[in-house]
Amino acid sequence: MRLLVAGGGTGGHVFPGIALAEEVVTRHPDNDVVFVGTARGLEATVVPQAGFPIELIDVRGLKGKGFFGVLTGLARLPRAFLQSVAILRRWMPDVVVGVGGYASGPVVLAARLMGIPTSIQEQNAVAGLTNRILGHVVNEVFTAFPEAGQHFPRRKVHALGNPIRRQLLENYMRPVQKADEMLRLLVFGGSQGAHSLNMRVIEALPHLADLKERIRVTHQTGARDRDYVEKGYAAVHFEPDVRDFITDMSAAYAETDLVVCRAGATTLAELTVCKKPSILVPFPAAADNHQVVNARSLVEAGAAVMIEERDLTGELLAAEVRRLLLDPDLRRRMGRAAGLLGSPQASGEIAQVLTEMVKRRWGSPRGRGRGPDFRPVRPEPSRLAAVRPDVLEAQGEPAGPGPGGGR
Repeated sequence: MRLLVAGGGTGGHVFPGIALAEEVVTRHPDNDVVFVGTARGLEATVVPQAGFPIELIDVRGLKGKGFFGVLTGLARLPRAFLQSVAILRRWMPDVVVGVGGYASGPVVLAARLMGIPTSIQEQNAVAGLTNRILGHVVNEVFTAFPEAGQHFPRRKVHALGNPIRRQLLENYMRPVQKADEMLRLLVFGGSQGAHSLNMRVIEALPHLADLKERIRVTHQTGARDRDYVEKGYAAVHFEPDVRDFITDMSAAYAETDLVVCRAGATTLAELTVCKKPSILVPFPAAADNHQVVNARSLVEAGAAVMIEERDLTGELLAAEVRRLLLDPDLRRRMGRAAGLLGSPQASGEIAQVLTEMVKRRWGSPRGRGRGPDFRPVRPEPSRLAAVRPDVLEAQGEPAGPGPGGGR
């Protein structure tokens, strides 16, 4: 089976696609995956790093671009559609998944018109514009939040959760036992959008000074804020682990007692699979305010506390951190509630539906015939866990093996 993953822009779109690709190529040695995106999107960098081939099309977004921006974007669509047709003819995928972002539109539409089975994967509680449109065109729709289902025809919706990278499932399968009784706090945002969160954490430190001998903080800052954040901790004599980026997020989650972070869909998928209580600060500029809606699902389940950025102060953040860290019973209840929302099997279940789509269309899970010289294009095994999703996603963000023998 050959899967084509279309879309991207931010990590919230790209990394679920990579997680699904990891699942597909590990299900059968003849399976392979190719991506289609744009040179401007994050996918142009991280997909090759993950070891998968990528094709690029020339397309721009339309939403929020102003009158002339919309005209420019519309003018590019015919060429992007023709590029998509050429890519589909060259790679001959058995099934196409759009993961959101404007790059997925022309590709998924072209695939549908060419008779290739198509689907979309919506990561957030509020569906993005491209996915809302494509949802009425594709064969199947995969969602992660119950709220997202209202945007699509009910008969198409599979509420299976968000795929997460294989490396993160190591935390789920093999939780790490802490070596001491220190309380551990993990703080992170995305490579963009984390600045205000970093500032509020520094402002919270004086209000936590009496706990500095009991708390160990791991703080991912992004490169821009690292020096300022380190000086902020030093001023109140905290000894944190401050990093530009966290490369082994599985270990970071496994060791922590409480997480302070944004509310991107990938981040929340990780929190729920890792069963971690959290304080969520949604990114206020997220499209359609979807991070607030995302976070609300965890809050209503008792798995998280949400503080919107307009209300966030250092003093309030410190009060919530203190309340949760000093109440282990509450943290255990929140962790259990988070775990009930987790979907560690999402990648495998989505891959199984894709396999069924291929079988219905082509008569075999092997997909369409490609001749005796066909060789799958596969990533290097060492690259399957090489890219760290949560710290790279613009705007405040961040797969397990499926049933044996499936394709």
